Amino acid sequence: MEKKTTLLPFSTIIGFGSKFQGTEKVHGAPLGPEIVAKTKTLLGFDPAKSFFVDTDVAARFEARKAEGAEREKAWNELFKKYAAAHPDLAKEFERRVIKKELPQGWKDNLPKFTPADKAVGTRKYSEGVLLKLAAALPEIVGGSADLTGSNYTLIGSDFQKDTPAGRYFRFGVREHGMAAICNGLFAYGGLIPFGATFLNFMGYAQGAYRLSALSHFGVLYIGTHDSIGLGEDGPTHQPIETLESIRATPNIFTMRPADGNETTGCYIVAIENRHTPSILAFSRQNGPNLEGSTIEKVAKGAYILQDVEKPQVIFISTGTEVSICVDAGKKLAEAGIKVRVVSMPISELFDQQPVDYKNTVLPDGIPIISVEAATTRGWAKYAHYSIGLDHWGASAPASQVYQKFGITPDAVANKAKSVVEYYSKNPVPSLHRPVF
Repeated sequence: MEKKTTLLPFSTIIGFGSKFQGTEKVHGAPLGPEIVAKTKTLLGFDPAKSFFVDTDVAARFEARKAEGAEREKAWNELFKKYAAAHPDLAKEFERRVIKKELPQGWKDNLPKFTPADKAVGTRKYSEGVLLKLAAALPEIVGGSADLTGSNYTLIGSDFQKDTPAGRYFRFGVREHGMAAICNGLFAYGGLIPFGATFLNFMGYAQGAYRLSALSHFGVLYIGTHDSIGLGEDGPTHQPIETLESIRATPNIFTMRPADGNETTGCYIVAIENRHTPSILAFSRQNGPNLEGSTIEKVAKGAYILQDVEKPQVIFISTGTEVSICVDAGKKLAEAGIKVRVVSMPISELFDQQPVDYKNTVLPDGIPIISVEAATTRGWAKYAHYSIGLDHWGASAPASQVYQKFGITPDAVANKAKSVVEYYSKNPVPSLHRPVF
């Protein structure tokens, strides 16, 4: 017989037995003592008793407890026989499902980069890291919302009826469904699921990734085309408010790496934090591997990428805009202005660091400028002046869009000169707040 899914439809009446049964009044409002008492009487309960369990109900549950113990004993005996017959598979099951451990050496072959390596979009760095992770971690499964060729997330053969060992899902154009399925896979256990789309379209999945955060499900969400740098698709596809929306969600990591090393570092953080979901934002436009970038310091959330003695201004940035800050710093150096560049791939992790570390990276008394090709909202906690977009983008090649909106080395350097000039005559406000 062909195996088919069975659907059992049931019709119910909301608030059955109460005065307001079948209406919206029993959906969110309390019924009140009088209506509750009448409902109990109608259903054969003593209206004077609350939080009461009948003896026959308690006895039935007690019997179920004993039955459960017997079933657990039988399962343990069955697993012992399975382990004897299939020791390697049994060890893998214990690691992934029972102990919930990562295998030894899973990070050993992850890519490392130098400034001499070719500049590509961080989505391409992501592809290389994801393939290495899939080889080291068989529990990784996932797919894309019909954007595989753009997300670069193909990790192997498709999961289909005739290829059940496949690990790649063709989710279709259904971001919410994709994220909901990933939640289900994580809840089932023994799997590290990921879902991919354009970063802008994570908005369609917001209800489901919010549930990931609320449920402490360490799902990986991959969002490529992370800024106005995606170019000609224009404002409908260019995320302006998306990063702020994600960052406002509790218990989620918003990751926007600057280059290859930070991409590797972000994936490590995402894999190691099994109770916090991560949204990894990757660029379409190319970006160089930066001098000073590090895999290890990504775990701090933000770190000093490039520094000088007694800096006069600090750039703090994410994604490919970090390289723009580096180039702006070189132009300012030519003008005699000393610049520190801070990369902040995961702001939520930086917020968790000790106060002394945060004060070392972003000390008082030095003007700080944030640079991100998205809304400037939210940056006031880190910067005195913010460069970004508080409006929609435009349709044009990436370089032209960045030029149009003043996010270039020359434009950033000129803004920085004005900021330094202003704060040479005015006190620099403290951005640090006490933590209790």
